Amino acid sequence: MSSQRSFALVPAAGMGKRMGASINKQYLELAGKPIVAHTLQIFQDSPLVSGVILVIPEDEITYCRREVIERYQLSKVLSVVSGGAERQQSVMNGLNALMDYAEDDDIVLIHDGVRPFIDQAMLQNSIELAATGVAALVAVQVKDTIKVVKNCRAIATPERSSLWQAQTPQSFRFSQILRAHRQAVSEAFEGTDDCSLVERCGESVVIVQGNYRNIKITTPEDLLLAEMFMKAPIGGRP
Repeated sequence: MSSQRSFALVPAAGMGKRMGASINKQYLELAGKPIVAHTLQIFQDSPLVSGVILVIPEDEITYCRREVIERYQLSKVLSVVSGGAERQQSVMNGLNALMDYAEDDDIVLIHDGVRPFIDQAMLQNSIELAATGVAALVAVQVKDTIKVVKNCRAIATPERSSLWQAQTPQSFRFSQILRAHRQAVSEAFEGTDDCSLVERCGESVVIVQGNYRNIKITTPEDLLLAEMFMKAPIGGRP
């Protein structure tokens, strides 16, 4: 286990239509710098992470290198690769790039580029769990009652205690997640997250306790909430 390294794969290729901004959401400023720069800084500062693969739209690669990676001296970014039409394809592109750096038993933490409030405890717990061979899913229990709806009618109410809200990072051994993605491609399967691809291969996914502050910044309301988190850190960090 001591020889295992950990790498972060950060997909940030979304267009951010729900944000309604003139630039993609990952470059919107949060406390004076782009959201994605905050996210990458966490991996830059972590002694647990050896390197980062960043996935962004192809036409933004030059801009991102100059205005994010070079400007904020994010030296752990090993490669910047172009994303695909969907997130799953973007992650696959990142995994292909990671083949130049990672061994089969190394750990891959797949983390949303616009989720800048992860902490070192989440990273450590995810890495330690993934190193045992299971997939590690950062998640929190849902706080609201969830309804199953069909044609605008509520048809079921799942037991809330069994429902968890998936976050990222989602962490795996490199060979495990590469195999799951390749199988999904071969079977034309589109999953809602990376753990769903591992689940359908019959492998275990275990929860790592997340944090309700670990939000994905997708809407203008999310950005307002993120600004509040930056102004009111818990334990010295957002």
